[in-house]
Amino acid sequence: MFYEKTQKLLELSLWMQNADAGVSIADIMQKFGVSKRTAIRMKDMIKEQFPQMREICGAHNTKRWFIPQGALNNYVGFSLNEVNALQNAVKLMKKKNPQDVDSLEMILHKIKASMSNESRMRIEPDAEALLQAEGYALRPGPRIVVNKEFMQTLRNAVIACKVIKIKYQSKSKDGWRTVHPYGFLYGNKHYLIAWHTQRKAMCYFDLNNIQKINVTDEYFVRDPDFSLEEFSKQSFGVYQEEPFEVEWLFDKEVAADAAKYVFHPTQEMHLNDDGTLTVKFCAGGVLEMGWHLYTWGKHVKVIKPKDFKKRVMQSA
Repeated sequence: MFYEKTQKLLELSLWMQNADAGVSIADIMQKFGVSKRTAIRMKDMIKEQFPQMREICGAHNTKRWFIPQGALNNYVGFSLNEVNALQNAVKLMKKKNPQDVDSLEMILHKIKASMSNESRMRIEPDAEALLQAEGYALRPGPRIVVNKEFMQTLRNAVIACKVIKIKYQSKSKDGWRTVHPYGFLYGNKHYLIAWHTQRKAMCYFDLNNIQKINVTDEYFVRDPDFSLEEFSKQSFGVYQEEPFEVEWLFDKEVAADAAKYVFHPTQEMHLNDDGTLTVKFCAGGVLEMGWHLYTWGKHVKVIKPKDFKKRVMQSA
């Protein structure tokens, strides 16, 4: 409860510094869902800490308060989670909206520049580790919301190289698994990528099928040769299977649109003389390929593998 009150006061302080027109008692009541008496008390507590707070008279003679710019400079810091969230936003923007990447990266650089050397040296190694551990392979369509507490626990375990035990629900077998968490892949579904100590293999774990997490006192040593990016290239989406040669032929009606896509990091594209487009790559994940190709309808033809439809039916 104390933490929550402190958080609200900090949020109110920032709001007052950034609100050119000031903040009224009614504004505080509405934003924080508190009574008038509590709103006045919150305002007074802020004034005790920031005596430079100024009062102005707004529309309809309503009293409003604001804190001059710069007054909170020594109070505002940035946490690992906040820096990591912005880094992930930059990574995601590169895939979804590349024209805005430069502006977002500049914001990130300005935030880091405003941090003290001590804070930056403390946060940057962990933020960089999380950046490498979180990959995006987003597809259009609905996405599942994951448990935020689980995500924080897993992120901490990834950074600390902690062995964890997860209670996992699957089609084949429910129960506890002991794993070494390496990172995440985000898409229509979100997955933990971890070394399965029983299977002796790197595996995907659907985050929404994790029911409980126990962080042990044991540590593991990361494989220095493991790359989340290279691991994800083995498949079209997230389903791991033996890679195979893929060749798609898009007709000339959609060739220009298809040429704008990165279907796979290893793809090769060739615009044919008749206006059609050939796309080639090597990957597994036949079922997800089928889902994606369905969105192109009659405008795409699978050249390889020749038994593509049969493989899709067997995987469904």
